[in-house]
Amino acid sequence: MGLLTFSINVTLDGCVDHQEGIADDETHAFFTRLMDECGAMLWGRVTYEMMESYWPAVARGDAEAPPAMREWAVKLEAKPKYVVSSTRKDFPWTNSHHIAGNLRTGVQKLKDATPNGVLLGSGKLATELDRLDLIDEYKLLVHPRIAGHGPTLYESGLPSTRRLELISAKPLRSGVVAIHYRRAR
Repeated sequence: MGLLTFSINVTLDGCVDHQEGIADDETHAFFTRLMDECGAMLWGRVTYEMMESYWPAVARGDAEAPPAMREWAVKLEAKPKYVVSSTRKDFPWTNSHHIAGNLRTGVQKLKDATPNGVLLGSGKLATELDRLDLIDEYKLLVHPRIAGHGPTLYESGLPSTRRLELISAKPLRSGVVAIHYRRAR
């Protein structure tokens, strides 16, 4: 069984708005490495639609992008992408698959079938999966910014505190800190 790893950009005040982070070659290289290490991506519908609206064009060369972003896009195009949605059924982006029905069962089956692990990149979905005790690791990029607005990480709350074990913390040149925690069980 592979691990489910939640990874996202977050500001010091917990904002996970994708426009608030530092998007440079080093942060893109971080996420490219994470994607290379995992067997599949997992998103909620909103994140999938945001990603689908931009990255396929970058992968095809139809949108201008620096080399690190283009590398990410090409690898993302090939990576299996799983989407949790109760409202959308059609996912035409290359290698996209729908997880429908019982969330716990669907995600557990994905973890069981993906020995290299699954990389989760959606804040709202992370809250639901954490409520189901399905997240094993957290690899966050903490940005040296205070956004003063949302959406924020776990804004709808969890039933109890999650204890985490620090695996590593690495500062990047931009002041972003890459933090890796494992769930203490």
